[in-house]
Amino acid sequence: MQVARVVVDVPLAHLDRPFDYAVPEKFADTVQPGCRVRVRFRGRLVDGVVWELADSTEFAGALQPLSHVPSGEPVLTPQVARLVRAVADRYAGTASDVLRLALPPRRGAAEKRPTPTPEELPGPPDPAGFARYPAGPALLGALAEGRPARAVWTALPGEDWPTRLVELCRAALSGRRGALVVVPDGKDLDRLTAAAERVLPRHSFTVLRADDSPEVRYRRFLAASRGAAQVVLGTRAAMFAPVRDLGLVVVWDDGDDLHSDERAPYPHARDVLVQRAWLDSCAAVVAGTSRTAEAALLVESGWAHELVADRGVLRSAAPRVQALGDDFELARDPAARTARLPSLAYETARRALAAGAPVLVQVPRRGYVPSLSCARCRAPARCASCAGPLGISPRPGPGGTRIPACRWCARPAATFDCPHCHGTKLRAAVVGESRTAEELARAFPGTTVRTSGSTSGVLATVPAGPALVVATPGAEPVAEGGYGAALLLDSWALLGRADLRAGEETLRRWINAASLVRPASAGGQVVVAADAGHPVVQALVRWDPGWLAERELADRRELGFPPVTRMASLVGSPAALGEFLAAARLPSDADLLGPVPEPPRPGQEGDRERYLVRVPRTQGAALAHALAEVQGVRSARKVPDHVRVQLDPLTLV
Repeated sequence: MQVARVVVDVPLAHLDRPFDYAVPEKFADTVQPGCRVRVRFRGRLVDGVVWELADSTEFAGALQPLSHVPSGEPVLTPQVARLVRAVADRYAGTASDVLRLALPPRRGAAEKRPTPTPEELPGPPDPAGFARYPAGPALLGALAEGRPARAVWTALPGEDWPTRLVELCRAALSGRRGALVVVPDGKDLDRLTAAAERVLPRHSFTVLRADDSPEVRYRRFLAASRGAAQVVLGTRAAMFAPVRDLGLVVVWDDGDDLHSDERAPYPHARDVLVQRAWLDSCAAVVAGTSRTAEAALLVESGWAHELVADRGVLRSAAPRVQALGDDFELARDPAARTARLPSLAYETARRALAAGAPVLVQVPRRGYVPSLSCARCRAPARCASCAGPLGISPRPGPGGTRIPACRWCARPAATFDCPHCHGTKLRAAVVGESRTAEELARAFPGTTVRTSGSTSGVLATVPAGPALVVATPGAEPVAEGGYGAALLLDSWALLGRADLRAGEETLRRWINAASLVRPASAGGQVVVAADAGHPVVQALVRWDPGWLAERELADRRELGFPPVTRMASLVGSPAALGEFLAAARLPSDADLLGPVPEPPRPGQEGDRERYLVRVPRTQGAALAHALAEVQGVRSARKVPDHVRVQLDPLTLV
């Protein structure tokens, strides 16, 4: 008797395992591992995926037969199945949850259409594109030979990074290996696709994007699962793409929060691809214009090597960067600390416009969580107990007053002493300005002003010629010939955020914008409205994101923050959290922080709280297992009060 082990699409933690079903004779020639099936489970028909086929079962009773086999198409490859299980275990989730992220909905018409294949595979790419990086040609050679090279690549300012990434894919393809590249959003994917059309043979790559129709997405997914297209380019969901003979995984701009999935079990594309590189013994590249603490840890641990240019090459490619808070500028313009558009920024923009070049103006988007900072030096206010960010408690205290409290451990901060300047007063951090475009139009009458953002629409490109382009972070369009200047305004709206990643995220957004500016030799200049002595500003002025990432990693190691530790966020009602923690067999060295009030979500009733559980990185697997175990017990008992479990949350506030 042939037995199919099926993972059923049932969102219950205690059912996170394959179930055995008998394969009827009529389906014997159709069923194969990885195909979709319909089975009867607890009296109703549910979808499932065949995990594997076997000749026997350990179940003592009579097996239920498969009810229906919509298609014998193997959409789940053994490699992706192994990855699904690893991701579920890492994030305390279930295989069925991960499969919903990994497999697009079936479309029968797409399965009936033939999948075109490339006529021939390309030869190795021209190494000239990576010649500015000392280790670049060696990386291309390793990929062509199928060796599992791992690199953290910091791209030069002005680099044609889509072409460079496609050249990495071509190197892997020339060695008869597949490649997978994940970028944050559709704007980046459009640039990457255009480069692939120039460099790669037709039909050798496929593009997976969330805004495609279900029919198109499934057809492109099949091109990868059938092995016709060995290069897959896509956004976050493509991290599970079934690439045949995988030889390379790449994630671009891994610090972008779009790489973190908002659905359970909340995996991050970078961590999934690193896990995939380890499981499949393939090459991996973590790339971007900036660098995260997680990428710095990969380099520090020896798992990956740096791929950076020499300082001389960097200086020749970078624009001139000047901070408004340096001593010379303050002596010339004492109002520069508080002015919306100080004289240096105004003069820089005026000169670039007069030279016939566009000017980029980056302003923070609205919607950041209100946070507190030192009123004297504006350093983010931290808890004296756990170093978490201070904020105003949403719940009034005695007498109806709201006092500052830690967003992690909830300890009140009745007094404050800034460790940097010993200031004792707090202030709310600056928020973004929505009328920047109107103000600039008045400051530069007769100049074309374009906006790019979520409210006005995101521009992909802007033409050459004098114009002011006001954009929110991540929505900066590419200018033909590069921008003549960039103004980075309202810096404290970024630097003053109550967020663990505020520093590295600010530098990432600044450098991404500044990379679109012409080199200093061509007159390119960047003006940042921030104190020149701030470490993030220093990293930008020196164009040294690696230095800031190493500093961030050292600070987090000293304070016990991720990625040196692993954290879990537990959100639920006070009663549910109390029951959950009482049942959890947490590692002995787990550190429990909280509870703190959780902001209400649409459709939720009652007060909700959040705990943070922190453990050393070596205990991350034990923490995930303990949390999954409790979820399974609560699921089996049909406890109605849900607790949301999220490991390695992107934000801790």
